[in-house]
Amino acid sequence: MRIWSLHPKYLDSKGLVALWRETLLAKKVLEDRTKGYKNHPQLIRFKNVHQPLSAINWYLKYVYDEAQIRGFHFDNSKFEVAHKIEKLSVTYGQMEFETQHLLTKLKNRDLKKYNQVIHFRSLEPHPLFFAKEGPIALWEKIN
Repeated sequence: MRIWSLHPKYLDSKGLVALWRETLLAKKVLEDRTKGYKNHPQLIRFKNVHQPLSAINWYLKYVYDEAQIRGFHFDNSKFEVAHKIEKLSVTYGQMEFETQHLLTKLKNRDLKKYNQVIHFRSLEPHPLFFAKEGPIALWEKIN
């Protein structure tokens, strides 16, 4: 499971679809509607906020928005956004780690998207997040 801190506009089509499906699974975990993935490290940052379901719903909304821009047909009944929540933080170290991880995936999967993304000086965070100083997140699994 990878719930990207990066803006979904940088993902290729396969990555965007995978993000949608994996975030829906994460939402089920937070709703206690599945037995698997309960302790997945990618969920820590959502579990640590005051309203985890609101946060994951807003995350899904932004993924949905990107899918709409690309002409995908994701089902917006899968999430419900209520009142606006405060943005979550992500460190520059985490952003850089994910940038390199994404570039590796794109280089193997979608050279056209890779060639677009490689030219950015730095990548924007997902709209739910704001970037701040710091290392790679403690929950990140590094091989």
